[in-house]
Amino acid sequence: MPANQTAPPQREIIHLDMDCFYAAIEVRDRPELKGKPVGVGGSRDRRGVLTTCNYEAREFGVHSAMPTFMALRRCPRLIVLPTRFDVYRRESGVVRAILHQFSPLVEPLSLDEAYIDVTAHPDAPAAIAQEMRDRIFDATKLTASAGIAPNKLLAKIASDVNKPDGQFEIKTADVANFMAQLPVRKLWGIGRVTEEKLQRLGVATCGELQKFSRAELHEMFGKWGGELFDLCRGIDARPVEPERERKSLSNEETFVTDLNTLRECEDKLPELFEELMAELAQKEPTRRITKIFVKLKFADFTRTTVERAGLDPTLANFCALLSDGFARTGKPVRLLGLGVRFAEMQPEETQLALL
Repeated sequence: MPANQTAPPQREIIHLDMDCFYAAIEVRDRPELKGKPVGVGGSRDRRGVLTTCNYEAREFGVHSAMPTFMALRRCPRLIVLPTRFDVYRRESGVVRAILHQFSPLVEPLSLDEAYIDVTAHPDAPAAIAQEMRDRIFDATKLTASAGIAPNKLLAKIASDVNKPDGQFEIKTADVANFMAQLPVRKLWGIGRVTEEKLQRLGVATCGELQKFSRAELHEMFGKWGGELFDLCRGIDARPVEPERERKSLSNEETFVTDLNTLRECEDKLPELFEELMAELAQKEPTRRITKIFVKLKFADFTRTTVERAGLDPTLANFCALLSDGFARTGKPVRLLGLGVRFAEMQPEETQLALL
């Protein structure tokens, strides 16, 4: 680290992830489905897409964002149920209230996922995570997994280690050893194409990636290479941002297979839109929206964002922005995101929100 830079402050961050949240709610509410493969999402036609599925379905290679017709080919006994976002929002609100019992610094990522900064809490972070999970189960009969670490990057990675219904802690003293053995595909932004490129360079783990300088990674991957230099070392200075500080709300999806046409992108839009609207109703129901935007990341890792002021957040308006963004390059799309930006809160609004 350069002499004129200081290390980011050490934090205690929990990443909490509800296990197969939508599918778990459906199985809880319909006990006869227990032990059966269940998916939640689109219809059985070629345009339907699964929002999520339970672990019984995943054993057949079924996963979220998979076209429903393909999921049914892999698992003919798959039970596909329509989404019930009113129920998911209600249960998410119960979970969110429990998280706020431990810290005011709660940053929701979606209805079923959040970061919690528990640095100021007197108890050990692993004990806090266990208590959170116990209270959530008592209140909802749903399980959650948790990762505990000094930053958001590591906490999210850790939450996948002991899924489902488990937790894992990465302590500061263990970060170097943990990252040395971690497969590079566990880092955000590493998809199949990048993983194959790194494999050709003899890189399969973060430890092997650390042999490259920041300049070398920048030359290979552009601006993202500089981020990759930090990520493979477990470095992440992003703070946990509580809801009241939110300037925008968005969701996005990175696709296993690149989307090659505008029609393929449009087919993905309704699911993203439905989830964004559900999150908006849950997280920011009273905020005034000033802009809407669509974000695209292309197969070569270039990005573009199309943003318009004065438009309502409707599916038709997002489709129009998507069309503009895709037309800028026509390249295959690996990530698609939708979002809204909020008007700045006035002092009196902020005070009311805190009362």
